[in-house]
Amino acid sequence: MASQTQSTQTTSSLSKEIDIDALLEQLGTFGRYQRWVFVYLGVAIIFTSIYNCQYVFNAAGDKYRCEVPECEEYPVYSQTDPWGRFALPAKGFECYRKIPIGQTCAPESFSNTTQRCYSWVYEEGLTIVAEFDLACQEWKRTLVGTIHNFGVFLAIPLTASVSDAYGRRFALIGTCVAPPVFGMMRAFCSNYILYLILEFFEALVGNGTYSTAFIIALEIVGLKMRVLGGNIIQSTYAVGQILTAVIAWVVPYWRTFTIVIFAPSFLFIFYIFFVEESFRWLMVQGKDDEAARILLKMAKWNKAHLLPETKAYLTGEQSRFYRPWNPFPRSSPAPPPPKAKHLMRQVLKSRTMMFRISVVSFWWVSVTMIYYGLSINSVSLMGNKYINYMMTAFVEIPGSLLCYMTLDRFGRKSSIMTSFFICGISLLVLPVVKNHCVISATLVLALNLVGKMMISLIFSGIYIYTVELFPTNARHRLLGICSMTGRIGSMCAPQTPLLVDGVHGVAAVHFVWLAGWHVGAADAADSGDAAHEAARHHRAGRADDRRRPHPQDDRSNYVTLSLRCRPRSYSHYSQVFSIS
Repeated sequence: MASQTQSTQTTSSLSKEIDIDALLEQLGTFGRYQRWVFVYLGVAIIFTSIYNCQYVFNAAGDKYRCEVPECEEYPVYSQTDPWGRFALPAKGFECYRKIPIGQTCAPESFSNTTQRCYSWVYEEGLTIVAEFDLACQEWKRTLVGTIHNFGVFLAIPLTASVSDAYGRRFALIGTCVAPPVFGMMRAFCSNYILYLILEFFEALVGNGTYSTAFIIALEIVGLKMRVLGGNIIQSTYAVGQILTAVIAWVVPYWRTFTIVIFAPSFLFIFYIFFVEESFRWLMVQGKDDEAARILLKMAKWNKAHLLPETKAYLTGEQSRFYRPWNPFPRSSPAPPPPKAKHLMRQVLKSRTMMFRISVVSFWWVSVTMIYYGLSINSVSLMGNKYINYMMTAFVEIPGSLLCYMTLDRFGRKSSIMTSFFICGISLLVLPVVKNHCVISATLVLALNLVGKMMISLIFSGIYIYTVELFPTNARHRLLGICSMTGRIGSMCAPQTPLLVDGVHGVAAVHFVWLAGWHVGAADAADSGDAAHEAARHHRAGRADDRRRPHPQDDRSNYVTLSLRCRPRSYSHYSQVFSIS
């Protein structure tokens, strides 16, 4: 009994000192185990992508006109020839009609004055615009997207808290299984208000899937594979968007479309048998035996040839020796994590952490507004709306590939800032091309695609950047704060169709201005880090830039991080910072 107690205590103490990234080098940084987990995560992300984009088609605009009972043929058709010339005004016929002075469909039966109409004829009648008679109430149509993103706004910190407290696996399965409950109810709702309520709750319970899957993905791969893993997740989200357009094209009626996309999601309950918990989260929670079981399973699936001391370390057999040996020691021992109730208090007291949260949140607001704004407005461009949306989604894949190619080579900040400026310039040119170019339709689509590709690179980049800035026991919570703040931009994005025709140009100027501030903010962060580094160098009296942080400055890896705002290389990370 005493030996068992000693074994447990030894394993628990060693788990706080292990360098997990060094251990993964032997277990396999992206082997068969990780690839299968990515498959499971990819399926979940595809569905959450569909849920997050479905309102673009369910609440898409529909062409309509005022109904003219004196001239309509039943069943009613949208064509108005030949009587439309005298029964409807030349402009504004969507909401106004000429006042009738007779009961026949003749030119003399209509005056030249107009009145607002109260019934409409819809061209397709496949969306909620026709179902709930939202003609001439464009704000009600765009409000659906805003309500959805408000649900996302609240879902992210809620899911983050659940993930950090109860585990990544619990949060992932919960956010996959809960949305179809409200989604299926929405498919049968009978009025606009109920539709909005169900839209909100569906987003509230289901839109933490992406961030949860992203955290799991980055926590199971090796240090050098994080950029690749993050971009695989981002590309998978793009695949979900493409499938959304394909399904909407095949099943255009909104009620049937809603049933088709939500019904299969109940099968995610079986993820209980396939998806393992994040071993990093288990080790932070002190559940070393369960973490060791998963690591040994990973070694088996990856066909890794473990050294005898590594296997003994994971199985706890080293406790038989008087002096247990850690084959993967940290460069400096990690202090015990603070309790959850004290964690945010410590974060608020850390100037470095608060500054980084502010800068990253500022990025998120502008990125989400551009990203979702371009996606939503793509269905309003000339041409087939389904093809336009698929193309807008498809360019995210080369955007993610560019992110993978540039993020390590040129650094996080340089890649993100350059992409911001390219995106801003492409949007700034849009109104000029649209108003003065003969082939404007093609160029407008091309510029939209360039902007979307660049913003996809940025989106993928800031996800990776944000995750790397925060420690394990607070990572999802602090990522949730930044992402939650960013949803202010996504809530504004559905309202952009209400703006004037030059919305792209106005937005582009705003985005370029934001990008300029981002450069300043990032540079300021660099300056703050440089001053902090110089002060630490003075106290420690050491010239080596990669030295161990001073114990009074780096109180723990959990609150005040020594990660620079301009990351260098992964070898640099392994010495200054490791995601535990």
